[in-house]
Amino acid sequence: MSERINTDTFELGGDLPVNRLGFGAMRVTGEGVWGEPEDPEECRAVLRRAVELGVNLIDTADSYGPNVSERLIGETLYPYPEDLVIATKGGLVRGGPGQWESNGRPEHLREACEGSLKRLKLERIDLYQLHRIDPKVPEEEQFGVLSELRDEGKILYVGLSEVDVEQIQRAQEVIPIVSVQNRYNLTDRGSEDVLEHCEHEGIAFIPWFPLAVGELARPGGALDEIAGRYDATPGQVALAWLLAKSPVMLPIPGTSSVEHLEENVAAADLRLSDEEIAELTG
Repeated sequence: MSERINTDTFELGGDLPVNRLGFGAMRVTGEGVWGEPEDPEECRAVLRRAVELGVNLIDTADSYGPNVSERLIGETLYPYPEDLVIATKGGLVRGGPGQWESNGRPEHLREACEGSLKRLKLERIDLYQLHRIDPKVPEEEQFGVLSELRDEGKILYVGLSEVDVEQIQRAQEVIPIVSVQNRYNLTDRGSEDVLEHCEHEGIAFIPWFPLAVGELARPGGALDEIAGRYDATPGQVALAWLLAKSPVMLPIPGTSSVEHLEENVAAADLRLSDEEIAELTG
């Protein structure tokens, strides 16, 4: 029996509804986001349980493993529930554990998209994101091949990752952008202007590394006290704060543990007061 999470939804592109608390599938890989996971069966159980709990946005990338995360998703969840949106990314290549390098050459992005389609067992990817804009390749070439892939029906919507407002605007001159995935959490709000732009434009903002709490979680601190009031963890409060921060915010906490997944998903039911939100926002 499915247990639907109690949270608001957001419509990607204006017509693709997703629950605002999703799942990031980077951790269903080995150490350094490289190779096979230490416990493949637990990772498969995490993916299945996420869907059971009502998560209907799963975010991955061809570079996670590489190829491991996408392959596990396809092997474990296909045939997919009708409402499941799988977002993936291309544009980063791997030399080894913890190593990441941009490759935005149009021929690579096309090849990456084709590989993702095969591993995920999809005819069309709902949300395909440029993992990084490659500074070595003209931007318009990178945006242009994504537009071509959309015209060919291989992707439905396009997103960007780790970009500033000007880059979003330049991309939108070539192709509509429906999501932006930047690092953002309680302790790192360097993308505040990007979040504001996304709110204004109706673009989804997908914060990666959403659970970082740092010194805020120290005993006796604001986060620790608020967590205590709700019998919650600091991570759950951090997720609740993100969900309250903006209606376009779509956190995608990741894990390779079913127990941790259930803890994260429970954060969708946590409703902070205006005073608590203000206290954490500072």
